[in-house]
Amino acid sequence: MELHTLTTETTDPRERGTLLGARFGAQVRRVAELYREHFALLGMPVEQVRDIAGRSHEALRAWAPDLAEESDACADAAGVERWAVAAVGARTEILAGCPSPGKGECSTAVFAPAGAAPQTVQTWDWHDLLVPEALLHALTPSEGRTVKLFTEFGAPGKIGVNSAGLGVHFNILFHASDSASGGVPVHAVARRILDEADTLDQAVEIASTARVSASTSLTVVTAGSSAASLELSPAGLAVVPAAEDGWLLHTNHFLDAGLAAADTGPADSMTAERLAHLREVRGAMPGLPPAERAKAFCGDAGADAVVCMRPDEHKPPHEQWGTLLTVGLDVTRCAIDYLAGAPHEAPTAGLARF
Repeated sequence: MELHTLTTETTDPRERGTLLGARFGAQVRRVAELYREHFALLGMPVEQVRDIAGRSHEALRAWAPDLAEESDACADAAGVERWAVAAVGARTEILAGCPSPGKGECSTAVFAPAGAAPQTVQTWDWHDLLVPEALLHALTPSEGRTVKLFTEFGAPGKIGVNSAGLGVHFNILFHASDSASGGVPVHAVARRILDEADTLDQAVEIASTARVSASTSLTVVTAGSSAASLELSPAGLAVVPAAEDGWLLHTNHFLDAGLAAADTGPADSMTAERLAHLREVRGAMPGLPPAERAKAFCGDAGADAVVCMRPDEHKPPHEQWGTLLTVGLDVTRCAIDYLAGAPHEAPTAGLARF
């Protein structure tokens, strides 16, 4: 995965989208095409994809009109139909309607002890054929506010941090209430929290107002050493706080007991094994610089750690998963430490800072 960077200083969402689509038009068009092909392989006719994307986009327009405007402007500048870009932004909502949506394999560890700066690390695992290129975007949603985020071309946000000292990690979840009804895109929920929230309470309030049709965990951490996973689902929102020792670990199953009762994560997911791994290695991570923290995230198993995903070449390309990104958030300095690769590579390759 090749990572590009972009800094936009305008507070106008349409101008921001235009800048994004003009600068990275080829990437926006390519990702939209790749997702259309992927959905077709998963049994989703283009008419159904367009329908879900359209309903999600209208839900977005009602909930966060600026983000809908940004998406439309990006599509216009890139020379691609607006619904096709909206489909990338709503890809989790479209997957919720797929006969076989696949599995999610992301692992997040946050250490937010009282009186100390939080330390975080996450792996982002996805299909590499869908993300040949991705974006690190520094933007200005309002005067005096900076947001830095990692995302796919066409998606409003994913993992990031803001200048108020708040960061967001992202893990997909699966729930019996998920549907093809086309709710507010969960990627837009992550973005709006980064754009507007200064505190954990404000993040919870924003998330609670979104009518979603797909499930996701947004792990929010602040410079004040507060942290919680916001588990979103159509059945409701649950807030899972960090433990008393400051640790908050999340993979791809619900931690809230009520929502967990209707968890529908794929049977072949390694989510439980990855969470157990994080519990085993967490004691070695505090106090380490980002690259060493990523190494400790793997533990003694190194490249063979369950949190380091490698594509299974015996499967069709659209069923192959790999760790595409290792990322940590520095909420006190509004910075993202990242590596386009798995955490075991960090000691050699290092983590860059954005």
